[in-house]
Amino acid sequence: MQPTNMAYDRAITVFSPDGRLFQVEYAREAVKRGTTTVGLKYKTGVVLIVDKRISSHLIEPGSIEKIFKIDKHIGCATSGLVADARSLIDRARIDAQINQITYNERIQVKTLVKKICDFKQTYTQYGGVRPFGTALLVAGYDDTGPRLFSTDPSGALMEYKASSEGSGRNGAMSFFESNFKDDLSKDEAITLGLKALHQATEEKLNPEAAEIGIVDKDFDFKILTSEETLQYAKQALGGN
Repeated sequence: MQPTNMAYDRAITVFSPDGRLFQVEYAREAVKRGTTTVGLKYKTGVVLIVDKRISSHLIEPGSIEKIFKIDKHIGCATSGLVADARSLIDRARIDAQINQITYNERIQVKTLVKKICDFKQTYTQYGGVRPFGTALLVAGYDDTGPRLFSTDPSGALMEYKASSEGSGRNGAMSFFESNFKDDLSKDEAITLGLKALHQATEEKLNPEAAEIGIVDKDFDFKILTSEETLQYAKQALGGN
């Protein structure tokens, strides 16, 4: 890199001449290097599926956290720096509880996502800090129905019917573009999500490294057991 450009590269508060914040772009690269996550809505809820990418047989799979419960009706999947994600999730849990105590009602999913993104955005505006190197897929169910949001290190948010983050995002999104349809059942959504994750990982998905989280109008957010996940994976992927 030329010396004349290094100031723009080092400081989060300085725009480059062509209007770019390099530190935000680097944070996006951290997300792209993260494990693949997918999320998709179905008739009455939302499914989140992640590839834990277990790199050694010595690692205990249960120690790798990629899906988190924020509130009874909201959960999220992370891609990128897990430590950054955990910090954001702790803050989101506090925001959800403050809303419950103040108004005696569950927080709206979009309201919570906006609070998360507003906090992320402040870390693109002040010196001495860096952006959060993580993207969250936030799933929830409120009185408006099932909701699925994707958040960006810049603080931007977007609502999707089906989305993906991480290293396999392009492959998963291409699969969803061709195969997603409205009014899926829960089982159909899980199967479709596993197939998308399988394609996004170039057919190297280890069923034992997958994790599934579900929220529905009829039950609170929950993470399926490894046995349930394996059963769904065998049904979706067959002998792969």
